[in-house]
Amino acid sequence: MAELTGEPLHILLVEDNEAHAELVIRGMRDQQVANKIHHVLDGEQALDYLFQRGTYADAVKNPRPNFVLLDLRLPRVDGLEVLRIIKTTPELLRIPVVILTSSDAESDIAKSYDYHANSYIVKPLDFRTFTKLMKDLGFYWLGWNAKPLPE
Repeated sequence: MAELTGEPLHILLVEDNEAHAELVIRGMRDQQVANKIHHVLDGEQALDYLFQRGTYADAVKNPRPNFVLLDLRLPRVDGLEVLRIIKTTPELLRIPVVILTSSDAESDIAKSYDYHANSYIVKPLDFRTFTKLMKDLGFYWLGWNAKPLPE
């Protein structure tokens, strides 16, 4: 288990908005939990990273994440499709996926849970609230949440 051995936890951040990505990265880096954030800009890159293909074929440099933060509104492949693929692929389905999006549409929330999202968070508009959310999210998912060992 990465938390006990001191190995870094790997987070895949799938976010096309650079400003939002920077806030997430800053918030997560402020945590006491060791982690490495891998940021991709669209759903196609996310799937390439998760399946370790193309640019991300080197499994040492691009290990499977312990946790995915996923925006819904993405170029190339949208976030709901990325989520559906993760949760229907046996070697990926145990990876916790948190939807982090600006959409508060009931249809997006319902579809995300239909596809087995582990959590759905609407991005706060206020900078301080967003920063606090990232700290709390890091503590919960990376520190407190119990998860099974990788297969």
